[in-house]
Amino acid sequence: MKRRLLWQIYPVFMVMTLIGLLAFSWNVSVLLREFYKVQKTAQLERMARVATHYFEDIVGTEQFDKMQSVCTELGRTTQLRYTLIDLEGKVLADSDENPRQMENHLMRPEVQAVLDGRIGSDIRPSKTVKQELLYVGLPLTRDGKTAAVLRIAVPLIELRNTTQTINREIIRYGVIIAIVLAALSLALSWKISRPLEILRLGALRFAQGDLNHRLHVPASREIGALAESMNQMAAQMDERIRTIVAQRNQQQAMLGSMVEGVLAVNTAGSVLSANRAAAQMLQIAQEQCVGRTIEEVIRNTELQQFVRRILDNTEPAEYRITLHENIMPERHIQAHGTPLLGDSGSKIGALVVLNDITSVRRLEEVRRDFVANVSHELKTPVTSIKGFIETLLDGAMEDPGDRRRFLEIIARQANRLDSIIDDLLTLSRIEQQSRQEQMTLESAQILPILQAAAELCQGAAAEKNIRIEVDCPKNLQSCVNASLLEQAVVNLVDNAVKYSDTNAAVRVEALFAEGELLIHVRDRGCGIAKEHLPRLFERFYRVDKARSRKLGGTGLGLSIVKHIVQSHKGRISVESRPGEGSVFTLHLPRTQS
Repeated sequence: MKRRLLWQIYPVFMVMTLIGLLAFSWNVSVLLREFYKVQKTAQLERMARVATHYFEDIVGTEQFDKMQSVCTELGRTTQLRYTLIDLEGKVLADSDENPRQMENHLMRPEVQAVLDGRIGSDIRPSKTVKQELLYVGLPLTRDGKTAAVLRIAVPLIELRNTTQTINREIIRYGVIIAIVLAALSLALSWKISRPLEILRLGALRFAQGDLNHRLHVPASREIGALAESMNQMAAQMDERIRTIVAQRNQQQAMLGSMVEGVLAVNTAGSVLSANRAAAQMLQIAQEQCVGRTIEEVIRNTELQQFVRRILDNTEPAEYRITLHENIMPERHIQAHGTPLLGDSGSKIGALVVLNDITSVRRLEEVRRDFVANVSHELKTPVTSIKGFIETLLDGAMEDPGDRRRFLEIIARQANRLDSIIDDLLTLSRIEQQSRQEQMTLESAQILPILQAAAELCQGAAAEKNIRIEVDCPKNLQSCVNASLLEQAVVNLVDNAVKYSDTNAAVRVEALFAEGELLIHVRDRGCGIAKEHLPRLFERFYRVDKARSRKLGGTGLGLSIVKHIVQSHKGRISVESRPGEGSVFTLHLPRTQS
């Protein structure tokens, strides 16, 4: 378990303090003992020199009783132990014990020192008196020669008592000093660790993202330099992070605004990033795809294989993929793949750019269908005209009845051909005006426009006894091109009349709803199957081709309506069920910008 720096420094200081106090106390105790020994030894030496005068006359003689008497008297007077020893170690007299019962003292250190010509001293327990004594030995001379050894001894109990007293004082003051030093050590440890703790808390705030925070710079040179360095590091990190975030935001903004889908994967096949367009194309959640494998994200086998091929190769590649979806119609994607390289030039993944070319493919299909349909629509009347002309030239011209009948057929086919060309020119003119924004829109009453359209279709409706009903408020008006809107309504009403049964009704309604001008054309005719509705407004698209041609349609009416509505910046919708009729609705903006 990690501990705070304070509790790592403080115990070290305390151990050092205790070791120092113990060493100091021990040294003081030893020095005091040595000092006491030196002082006591000097004192005993002086007293021994004084005592030698009492033995000058009797040393070297046989006056043993007098020697004993002198030792006893000196011992009683000075409270010291006096011992007289001859040169062979025999005890001649002793103030405390019977010399006859004492062992030989020749090998005593103080005796050996005297015999060597020195003043001897020693501290040791006495076997005689059973306590520790300090011994000092001096030579006793007679006629200039050492005749005996005078030894003085004093018990060291006083030294022990004095030492114990001093030790107690040392311990008492040592405890006081230890407490003071402990407090000082704690304060010093705090002073050392506190700036580091502040640096740690500041670094923690940096790690949490608060790079605007600045550390206090202490007076200490080392810690102050560290704080300044951390502040500079935070400022540089903040600047770099801001730069990185700005670059990332720009990159995300660019990727997000691209209509192309961008998908990046690493070498393991996990998704690194995907922009919004890619998520929409592939029908995946943009936030949930990062970090998942390409097989988890993309359900299309072709695209999975394409990505794997890019990861396995080093060259860019292209591929067209068709996405089959359950809800939306199939989508056509142009995929461009290239290896993704790192700073060192090594491959780190693959980058796939997806272009939705569904509209392009549909335009291609519409173009092909248009070319095929217009060729077919034009070829039919031309072939018919050519055939009847050849028939007339082959002799049918001579028969007045056949000639008239064939010429009438040729005239109808020519009129049909003229209608197709007129409708194509109308479409072209509307598209050109819409592209060049040359469409003239003026505020106009809607009711007169609808009534005029109904009147133009009244002749065809009367032949089938069909009623055309117009329901529009009198004051309803909007910004429109009256002639084009009338043509659009005419086309819708004309179709409604053509595909309605006799004695039916066609209803034209206009109203404002949800900010739009809505014009409904309702009929109770045969209706249109659901599968035909998406392509209903394409050029030359027919639900029932045989019936359409029989009724005289060019196949361009609804396409013209769609382009007229689009030129008004609106749209057209249809609701229909087979056997129940249809409702075509023009959605026009209430005000034009």
